[in-house]
Amino acid sequence: MALMMSLRFAPPASVAAPPPRRPRAVASSASSPALQRRRPQNVPGDFFVDHRCIDCQTCRWMASEVFKRVDGKAAVAAQPISDEHRTKALQGVYLCGYHSQDSYGATSYLLTHPDGNILVDSPRYTTKLAENIEKLGGARYMFLTHMDDVADHRKWAERLKCERIIHSGDVEDVTADVEWKLTGNGPWDIGADFELIHTPGHTEGSVCLFYKPVKALFTGDHVAKSEESDDLDLFLMYSKQSVGLQLDSMRKLLKLDFEWFLPGHGYRIHYKDVRAKDSAIESLIANYTS
Repeated sequence: MALMMSLRFAPPASVAAPPPRRPRAVASSASSPALQRRRPQNVPGDFFVDHRCIDCQTCRWMASEVFKRVDGKAAVAAQPISDEHRTKALQGVYLCGYHSQDSYGATSYLLTHPDGNILVDSPRYTTKLAENIEKLGGARYMFLTHMDDVADHRKWAERLKCERIIHSGDVEDVTADVEWKLTGNGPWDIGADFELIHTPGHTEGSVCLFYKPVKALFTGDHVAKSEESDDLDLFLMYSKQSVGLQLDSMRKLLKLDFEWFLPGHGYRIHYKDVRAKDSAIESLIANYTS
């Protein structure tokens, strides 16, 4: 419990700085050229969302006290009043920022570890982010949860010299050169602290990453919290396989000792204990089977 109480979402500004180019939805200076594109739904102040917002929800789950959804897109509802509001982190877990429009704003994380860091899914490639990742030790592996969130994986592999991992069921032309292609149903281990869980449903090759020491599961597009409630949601309108298969994949998660859901899209979730996590999963399954 002490470990979990120390978990604070606050990716360092050096890693999660606002992206300097498209899709630049959030601007941090009123003197920015983006001022001309400022959405009128923003409250007055230096922070604002411009018209290029693609409504990917990223800013709203990162800083829900600042950003809200207004008229179909994000807007600043309250200007940040403290450093805590400006920067939010999970111990050993960094939010990369620089979300790529090619993966509809999917979230990428850097997991730091003595045996080698892991980059989860691909952020948009920028030299600034690459330099900051290198300051944290680079990345030994790039783990791709599924086919949709690979974005600039080749550029990252070339820059960081990392080995990429994806399930063979999700390999396409764009990922044909990935170094490690998982086969079968797993699970697979990356050292002692990381376990890969095959969770087909959203796609044939969807895989979640379980970071054991911090009790966190990185779910890709397999499951997330909806914006309207605290309930888990499978977002079946985007799934490429059957609901039954995706529910079977959810049942696998009942066996794992974790308390954090960290999705590729949508809102992160922290449960008070494993029992609460299991209860949420069981409620989700019941909602789709009753």
